[in-house]
Amino acid sequence: MSNSVQEQKGFYKLSWLQRIGFGAGDMAQNLIYQTVSIWLLFFYTNVYGLDPGTAALMFLIVRLVDVLWDPLVGALVDKGNPKWGKYRSWLILGGIPLVGLAILCFWNGFSGSVAYAYITYVGMSMCYTLINVPYGALNSSLTRDTEEITVLTSTRMFMANLGALIVKSLPMVIAIFAPKINGEAVTNTPEAAPAWFITMTIFALAGLALLIFCFSQCKERVVMDQKESENVKVSDLWTEFLRNKPLRVLAFFFVTAFAMMSVGNAADAYFMSYNVGATPLMTTAFMWLGTIPAFIFMPLVPAIKRKIGKKGMFYLFLGTAIVGMAMMYTFVQIESLKQFSLLCVAQFVKSTGVIVATGYMWVLVPEVVSYGEYTSGKRIAGIVNALTGIFFKAGMALGGVVPGLVLAWVGFNAELPQQTALAEQGILWLVCVIPAILLVLAMYIISKYELSDEVVEKINREIEQRSK
Repeated sequence: MSNSVQEQKGFYKLSWLQRIGFGAGDMAQNLIYQTVSIWLLFFYTNVYGLDPGTAALMFLIVRLVDVLWDPLVGALVDKGNPKWGKYRSWLILGGIPLVGLAILCFWNGFSGSVAYAYITYVGMSMCYTLINVPYGALNSSLTRDTEEITVLTSTRMFMANLGALIVKSLPMVIAIFAPKINGEAVTNTPEAAPAWFITMTIFALAGLALLIFCFSQCKERVVMDQKESENVKVSDLWTEFLRNKPLRVLAFFFVTAFAMMSVGNAADAYFMSYNVGATPLMTTAFMWLGTIPAFIFMPLVPAIKRKIGKKGMFYLFLGTAIVGMAMMYTFVQIESLKQFSLLCVAQFVKSTGVIVATGYMWVLVPEVVSYGEYTSGKRIAGIVNALTGIFFKAGMALGGVVPGLVLAWVGFNAELPQQTALAEQGILWLVCVIPAILLVLAMYIISKYELSDEVVEKINREIEQRSK
C-alpha cells in the first residue's frame, strides 16, 4: 500500500523533527516532575524540616486528590476543543502554572510549614495532570501506525531519559550554589535551601521551553470530531475500565511499575548518603548509571520487539532488573575499596531492565485506546490517559508513602550523620527488596495482556474502514 493511501487511512509517518518534538514534552515533564518525585522527600526531611511520617501522609493525601481530579481532567480534555489543538494546547495552558508551583515546592521561605507544603505540592500535582493527561493522549492522535508508534515511543523515552540524566545531576548542580565548609559543599542541611531553590528554578524554566517546542512540532490528526466529543462524560472513565480488559491489565501494570520506580528513586539519595557515604560527585555518577542504559538500549527496542515479541521484552528486561537488585543487595555488604565500583555495575544492570520495560509500556496506551474505539465506537484518548494517570499516580503514591513510613519505622533521623544499623537496613529494603517484589508482580500482570501487534493492526484497519 502506498504512503499516500496509508496516510489517508490514518497510518501517518512522522519526520524526525516531529518525533523529537513530541519527545521533548516528556523530557520537560521529567525535568520538572521527576525532580519532585526523586528529590522532594529528601528536601522535605533534610532541608525543609518535615518529619518523614508527616511527609508520607502528605504524599498519600495528594494522590487521593489526584483520584478525584484526574477523571475531571480526562473528560475536560476529551470534551473540549481549544483553538490551539485538542491536546497540545494544554502543554501551554498547564505548563506555565506547573513551572511556578514546582519552583515554589523547593522554596524554604516557610521552613517546616506543613500547610505551605500541602498547598504547593497539591497545586503542582494538579497542574501536572493538566499536562500529563493530554500529552499521553497526544501520542495516539499523531498516527495509528503501530511501527511508527513504537519508534515515536522509543524517541520519547530517549528524550525522557535525557531529562532524567539531568535530574540525577542535581547534587552537582546544588553543590555549585551550596555553602562550603572546609571546601566541601553542604547540600543536605537547611543552610543549603537557596541552592535547592535556584536549581529547581533552572530545571523548571528549561522544562517550560521544551513544552513550547513540543507544542510547536505536534500535529493532531487522529482525534474525535467535535460532535462526538460533546457526549463524553466523567463516568466514561469507569465504564471504559470495566469493559476494556487490556486497559485493566495495563492500569494494574502501571501501579506496580510506578510504585517500584518511585520507591527506588526516593530511596537512592538516602542510600548513597548513609549506606555508601558517597560524595555529591559519586551520587551523581551512581544516578547517571540509572539513566545511561536508555541511550544504549531504547534505540534497539523496535528490533528487540520484532525478535522476541512484546511479552518477551517485558519478561527479559523485568527479569534483568531483578538480577541487578539482587547484585546491589549483595555488593553493598562488601566493605572494600571495590564496593562503589561493584554497586555501579549492579546499578547499570538494574537500570537497563527498569528503563526498557517501563519505557516500552507507553507503547501499549495507544493500543488500548484503539481497542476501546473498536469495541465502543468512542476514541476517548483523554479519558484513557486519565485512567492510566490515576493508576500510575497510585503507584507513585505507594512510592511516596512507603519510603516515609519505612524510614519512620526504622528510626531514621536526618540530624544524625550516621544512621543506626536498622535504619540503614530499612533504606536497603527500599532500594532492593521492595522494588524486586513489585517487579515479580508486574511480570505476572503483563502476562495477562492479550493485544499482539497483529491484533492491533487489524483493529486499526477495521476502525479506519468503518470511518470511510
